[in-house]
Amino acid sequence: MVFSEMQQPNTPPAVRAWAAALPAWVAIQTPKTMNLTLEIDAGELEAICLAQEIHAVAVLMDDRAGRNAAIHCGLTVVGTIGLLEQAAAFGFIDLPATLARLHQTNARLNPELILAALARDKARREKK
Repeated sequence: MVFSEMQQPNTPPAVRAWAAALPAWVAIQTPKTMNLTLEIDAGELEAICLAQEIHAVAVLMDDRAGRNAAIHCGLTVVGTIGLLEQAAAFGFIDLPATLARLHQTNARLNPELILAALARDKARREKK
């Protein structure tokens, strides 16, 4: 489901192109069982069930209902902004530039969370 969502017509062209020519290190995996008691969208449901099956350290999820369900299932949840903040802290990305590029996609992220992340990133960089 998650992989098929990356190939939908409303998916940004760069994401669709990446999904059409996956790097060798990417493995598409679906859960063996689905917890249908969780009342969330199919993509979030699949991600939660797979994360539980493979004992993932965390699951990447921004959808509020999905995040709540994942936490209820005992999973650690990381959002897109949090993941990008961590990447910036390790020096892998420039957070302001990355968030500006992300803003040009169909990603729906909370503007207040973005501003807070940018403020923390700025403070972190000023400490160096």
